[in-house]
Amino acid sequence: MLFMAVFGSALLYNCEPEADSLGEQLFIDGAAQGNETSYPLIAYNINNNDTIRSDASRLLSIVSETNSTAAAVLGAFDEGQFGMQKASFLAQLRMSTDNFEFGKTPKIDSVVLVMKPAYVPDSIVTRPVKDENLLVGTETVPVSTVVKEYPVDYQYKYGKMKLGPGGTNTLLHINVDEVTTFLDGNNDAFKRSNVTVNTGTALGSTVFNGTVTAKTITKKSDNSTLFTSTDPAIRIRLDKDFFQTKILDKNGKPELMDAANFTRHFKGIRLSVTDTDGYLLQFNPDSMEVVMYYTNEKNDNGTITRPQFTFKLNIAGNTRFGQYQYNRGTSAWGNALTQINPTDGDKKLYIQGMGGPSIAVKIPDQTITDLKKLYNDNKAAIVSAKIRMYADPSWENNYLRKDRKFNILPLDNINPTTKVITYTGFTQDQIAGLDWLKDNKKPEYYDFVITKTVKDIVEGTLANNTLIVNAGKFTPTDTGKFLGYKYTLRAFAMERGVYVGTDKNNSNSIQLKIIYGTKK
Repeated sequence: MLFMAVFGSALLYNCEPEADSLGEQLFIDGAAQGNETSYPLIAYNINNNDTIRSDASRLLSIVSETNSTAAAVLGAFDEGQFGMQKASFLAQLRMSTDNFEFGKTPKIDSVVLVMKPAYVPDSIVTRPVKDENLLVGTETVPVSTVVKEYPVDYQYKYGKMKLGPGGTNTLLHINVDEVTTFLDGNNDAFKRSNVTVNTGTALGSTVFNGTVTAKTITKKSDNSTLFTSTDPAIRIRLDKDFFQTKILDKNGKPELMDAANFTRHFKGIRLSVTDTDGYLLQFNPDSMEVVMYYTNEKNDNGTITRPQFTFKLNIAGNTRFGQYQYNRGTSAWGNALTQINPTDGDKKLYIQGMGGPSIAVKIPDQTITDLKKLYNDNKAAIVSAKIRMYADPSWENNYLRKDRKFNILPLDNINPTTKVITYTGFTQDQIAGLDWLKDNKKPEYYDFVITKTVKDIVEGTLANNTLIVNAGKFTPTDTGKFLGYKYTLRAFAMERGVYVGTDKNNSNSIQLKIIYGTKK
């Protein structure tokens, strides 16, 4: 899958109108007269039917030949512009060692799911030492427990929460359930976010308050360490009886022989929230694991003991996907999606990741005709061409955690039945390695640079394709290039926004800004 495109990475920076580097040589020593003009664009909303491909190949946040990083989203968020969005995560588990021998009469002590979202290491809170009694094997011993808390990094949260690096007032009620449907990664039905699966046993739950914890447990008698967690994490206690029956009681049997047998025996887990409002939490699923603490019987010269061991079930490298649900209700987008106007354009444009809407932008044929006439009759050279898109004032930026990220691609086709969009490839500007996205903070607008694209259309070598703007940047590689035009962060991009569309009565209407040069 790892094919490296030879395109420069997108640079995002504040800009004022200026000649792009593609044509700036025309102005050297005053050789040309620069002219700037704006043309209206036809921009309208694309309803993606609240579904997107969200399998493992689309949940990559950065790709490396040795250690790629994945991302997934969990949580729920409800607001007036886009309605309610809920994100769940489903994944197969795999034994860390196939056909593992658990020993004689193995018995589960406890099972914990460990989840490690990004946290702020400098914002540490140490709880008071807690003294209690703990069952260790067959012996109850007095122990002391030290717990350190760290807030989850706010840049990986989106929704109703405190701004800044601190915690949140909103709780997430997280559930873990057994999946009883085989998650066939080779089946297209298990690659999209609106897939339905069956669940069985409720394995565990927790209330997440926005912090992760690291814990150390020591014996009071000799201060020896019984347990220490290496990384702060969310820890969810799971049903030990389920794992006793599902795994340890199958010790030495075919169900545990290899990954193929195991993933059909224990088909996976689903993480979800009971909430319908709160926030979305982004995390790396490959850092998750299920840890089983168990004992087995040991006969040492007639002395029977039960030493304790651990065994891990891994998620890394397995079939997984994001599962997303929406309730648009009476939201602004819920109303707008019934009134999309591809002919004249929409006055407000809506964009959202994770299967939400996209934006289509079309340069009118008459504009291309006018530019061709300018090119042929006046020998005008296009120095700069960009789509300028303003944020709509109705969209209060209360939830933004970082700069908005977009991708823009030329449309190939929209399947009339499934509504799945295909693209022709990168834009000509991206292929040439040119900077293609620039932003301005106040007023908030974004320039999609399409200088070479427009030049090639005007000069007759390129079709005037509709351009599709999506949420989420292109998937980067560790070398700073793009993985490919089909690979973006859209499948787990939590951001959304409202923008000014085609509106002749609005000076901030989406527009094509052209700078062209003519000889003096």
